[in-house]
Amino acid sequence: MKKTSATAVTKRTLILTAIFTCLIATVFGQAKTGYAQVNGLKMYYEIHGVGKPIVLLHGAFNSINTAFAQLIPELSKTRQVIAVELQGHGRTQDIDRPFSFESMADDVAALLKFIKTDSADIFGYSMGGGVAQQIAIRHPKLVRRLIITSSVYKYEGWTPETRAILPMLTAEMFEPTPIKQEYDKLAPDPKHWKEFITKMKKFVTTSYDFGADKIKAIKSPTLIIIGDGDGVLPEHAVDMYRLRGGSYMVDFGPIHAAQLAILPGTSHISAMMQTQWLLSMVVPFLDASLQQTKQ
Repeated sequence: MKKTSATAVTKRTLILTAIFTCLIATVFGQAKTGYAQVNGLKMYYEIHGVGKPIVLLHGAFNSINTAFAQLIPELSKTRQVIAVELQGHGRTQDIDRPFSFESMADDVAALLKFIKTDSADIFGYSMGGGVAQQIAIRHPKLVRRLIITSSVYKYEGWTPETRAILPMLTAEMFEPTPIKQEYDKLAPDPKHWKEFITKMKKFVTTSYDFGADKIKAIKSPTLIIIGDGDGVLPEHAVDMYRLRGGSYMVDFGPIHAAQLAILPGTSHISAMMQTQWLLSMVVPFLDASLQQTKQ
């Protein structure tokens, strides 16, 4: 593997995060917004539309806007969209607690209880995909269907190049980007910026493994989406697909409860810009009558 310099990483970071300018929107229309006191956290959430609920969980360093500005207006036409901002992100202030997928999953579960939602479809992007998987593992009754986009169930599922770049991240790299601009605009305490990046850097460079047995045991039908130029190894996405029951030719059996999509010409960040592709896959998956196969 070629070594990647900090200068090259900075240039790539600037280019990639500039893409977020296409995603950020200031108005979604009518929405209920609020805060929920959960597990010592004052968690910000928004509810758009009516219908069957779907929870949207953003990626690392994101807010609701940067991750889902294009999807929310479309999904909320036929569904109740519940979008949250996870610990330390967006309008949700950080607390004296390490970042972890498990604790953030428990926060979301507590939020759903707070808003009196017994179960929902869960859509997790990147870091949010890890949180979504942990919700399915720790709170299975809450999860109707699971959509995992650009995410992994173990650290080695990220490409070697991605794992090499993450330790090089610094607060300064994000300074001229929409990520920093969004943080300054939304964070309860913008002065916490460097501490936030330092804490997040530790989180995103810490190895983890949810366990193949636990992924296999998830009962919720699952749609897995990555880009062909993602930070996720395609082999890992196929591994998740197999663990979730994607194991036979559906022409000779019922449609199994796992689906896999690899978007062409798509990076980790631009995956969330492929609105029409995502909608063409997500909506039929949520609406379809799927049979859960034996795991």
